[in-house]
Amino acid sequence: MRMNFKNTFFLLALVVLVSACGGGSSNKETVNTQPLKAAPQSSADSLYAFVEKQIAFGPRVPNTDAHTQAADWFVNKFESYGANVMVQEFEDNVYDGTKVNLKNVIASFYPEKKKRILLAAHWDTRPFADKDSENKQAPIDGANDGGSGVAVLLEIARVLSTNNAPNVGVDIILFDGEDWGEHQDMGQVDLPAGKESWWCLGSQYWSKNKHKAGYTAYYGILLDMVGASDATFYYDSVSQQNAGRVMSKVWNTAHRLGYQNFFKKSLGATGLMDDHVFVNKYAKIPMIDILDYRPDNFFGDYHHTQADNMDVISKETLKAVTQVVLTTLYNE
Repeated sequence: MRMNFKNTFFLLALVVLVSACGGGSSNKETVNTQPLKAAPQSSADSLYAFVEKQIAFGPRVPNTDAHTQAADWFVNKFESYGANVMVQEFEDNVYDGTKVNLKNVIASFYPEKKKRILLAAHWDTRPFADKDSENKQAPIDGANDGGSGVAVLLEIARVLSTNNAPNVGVDIILFDGEDWGEHQDMGQVDLPAGKESWWCLGSQYWSKNKHKAGYTAYYGILLDMVGASDATFYYDSVSQQNAGRVMSKVWNTAHRLGYQNFFKKSLGATGLMDDHVFVNKYAKIPMIDILDYRPDNFFGDYHHTQADNMDVISKETLKAVTQVVLTTLYNE
């Protein structure tokens, strides 16, 4: 994930088409006086263990053994929770011409339900720690940037497998190839025709080649960097423009659950490049982004460094985000 003011080689803005289907551009607050239905409880220990397991594979960089092993484990884990699972495999090129083999992992729960909610995160890790002061070519653990969002989705899958179903179907996509991009010391690299960014390769591909013909969802929630201590989740302009009512719903739910210290009802990131951009633009699904944003230093000092390891992960943050998403699902 990137900001346009940090990476001038990105487009300054992407024209994102507004979708209906439960989204819309309005961010007007709506007051829900109905009591929230209780959602099943997630396990902070389980969430933490899911991050640890991913780190144990090593950096999940495409074309590596760790990447292959992690993908196989995701498939087996989702299947063990009763999901219908498929892997969308494709090839792409990164900025220096390297061909990468990528895999979007898709897990579906309650396929008989017509009203569906899409949950997503990216599972790959940055192949170089280009924000480090030393060893800028070293791959990173990606405990928060990649690992935390996946852990929340794995925990939601586990919870769904052991509790009564919500009133909606749930589809989970682990997008690949989100975090390669350019090395920040390389400068701008021209994009070939048909590619809008060197980032977010998995969501670019899936949004134009859905795993199921005609697939749609009422709305989507993207999770990116949702496990660090003292995380703060602000509105972003892409979510605000395309899925404002969804964003208000989720943030209001967070406040009603007492998580207002995490979820801030004010605009943070503008010109954000993340997987939800392409889901909104091409898949026509109104998707928001729950993203840790720090007004003083954007994404934390550990972002895209080797310090993005288990030391930054907070069970409290993981639990808060998971409960907000679960409560949102169980109140549809």
